[in-house]
Amino acid sequence: MYKYIRDAWKNPDESYVRELMWERAPKWRKQKAVQRIERPTRLDRARSLGYRAKKGFVLVRTRVRRGGRRKTRRFNGRKPKRMGVNKITQAKSIQRIAEERVAKKYPNHLVLLSLTIKKSIGFAPKNTLTELSEA
Repeated sequence: MYKYIRDAWKNPDESYVRELMWERAPKWRKQKAVQRIERPTRLDRARSLGYRAKKGFVLVRTRVRRGGRRKTRRFNGRKPKRMGVNKITQAKSIQRIAEERVAKKYPNHLVLLSLTIKKSIGFAPKNTLTELSEA
């Protein structure tokens, strides 16, 4: 079963995945930035990374902006080249930012893994798996 899911996600244009993501992406953009979900979007990938449908496992979809760091434009006198607005990259990856946001929202959980679902216009939604920590 998981083989067929994996093959469908490898070639989304030739399978049902394209239409599925076409329907889901606008709904995800309207939801909260950190949204708890019942089951993983990519079941095959989540299971290969350690997901099991057990009590204590929590799945969260996180919406993170794509691209480089946004920096405000200065108003004091300087050349546009020296503004330092364009081509500024952040030291953290987008995946790490998503995991930190989930960890902040669910402080009594431990983030186990995260994976990208689909890169949408302006956003990169991530499925994040957290486990209830006993500490």
